[in-house]
Amino acid sequence: MIILGIDPGFGIIGYGVIDTNRAGLLIDYGAITTMKEASFPERLQEIEENLKVIFDTYKPDVVAIEELFYFKNQKTVIQVAEARGVIILACQKYCGKIFEYTPLQIKQALTGQGRAEKAQVQYMVKAILGLKSIPKPDDAADALAVAICHSQTSKDLNQNMAR
Repeated sequence: MIILGIDPGFGIIGYGVIDTNRAGLLIDYGAITTMKEASFPERLQEIEENLKVIFDTYKPDVVAIEELFYFKNQKTVIQVAEARGVIILACQKYCGKIFEYTPLQIKQALTGQGRAEKAQVQYMVKAILGLKSIPKPDDAADALAVAICHSQTSKDLNQNMAR
């Protein structure tokens, strides 16, 4: 099963692609970065267009996306929420199977504790995927963590693997 993990944002959107049917889970990872000088609607369009390329390239079976968490900056939370809406719409349009995970669920799945530090999660991403270094940017590592979380917690996937 090909899983696309997404760490939502509007300036940087992390993505990670893994395949649970092969020994080396990792397929690819990276980030969509939008131009700061572009208008907000243009940045949203850029996100959707880049996601379409990712879907066309990797043809994921499912998408795992991090749920929005509280921000202190209200302007930022609104923009991230609006961008997340565009991301979810694109995921629905190009895949249709979306699973959402809280930061606590992701940390629990990767480290065994929901209050783990970011460095611990990044280390586990590196270890689980057998990488020489932690994926950069951090948003890509976070997206891979979401994908790994889904691979380890999805009931559908676990039932498929038991066959």
